[in-house]
Amino acid sequence: MTIDRPGPTERRLRRSLARTGTELGFGVQLASLAALCYWGFRTGDGLGVRLLLGLGVPAAARAVWDVFLAERRAKVQLPLAARLLLKLVLLGAAAVALYATGLTTLAAVFAALAVFSLALDVSNG
Repeated sequence: MTIDRPGPTERRLRRSLARTGTELGFGVQLASLAALCYWGFRTGDGLGVRLLLGLGVPAAARAVWDVFLAERRAKVQLPLAARLLLKLVLLGAAAVALYATGLTTLAAVFAALAVFSLALDVSNG
């Protein structure tokens, strides 16, 4: 005997997994903006450059996210593979920024959470 439709337990599990993926993705996105901001303020020479990097780089990353990756309101709809690649680039840049500022353990934890979030995107995809 074969059951073609998922049962109530499997549907609840799928909804729960999708919700977890969405929440984790949002948290990782916010953490990436904080990481880029931290990197910018730690990297620049002089107040003007620090302000430009610390506020400009996260603002640019947020703008790219809003245009291409925002849930249900992206201005440009990309195929799943392109969305995942762009997310990988943006989140990878945040992990590299953390590593560049000497926060290697935090960079590794962030990278692991970002990869897990991307894996959930693929599974919900």
